[in-house]
Amino acid sequence: MAYAIDQELDTKGLHCPMPLLKAKLVLNSMTVGDVVRVVATDAGSWDDFDVFIRQSPHELLDREQQDDEFIYCIRKGE
Repeated sequence: MAYAIDQELDTKGLHCPMPLLKAKLVLNSMTVGDVVRVVATDAGSWDDFDVFIRQSPHELLDREQQDDEFIYCIRKGE
């Protein structure tokens, strides 16, 4: 990991679309270039975050699955 995490967001136990909606709220409050790490347990978040990143100015730095957790590191774009 070659970047600092500026904010952590725990959305474990929340179902679609809540992990993505909460991530959007956090990104809106962050400064361009800041990184948020989102942890979710909803498997649907995998596709939700993929589509969101493709349609937004933000950058997906990393995404991985660890057991039943889905982890996304997103850098806020302009």
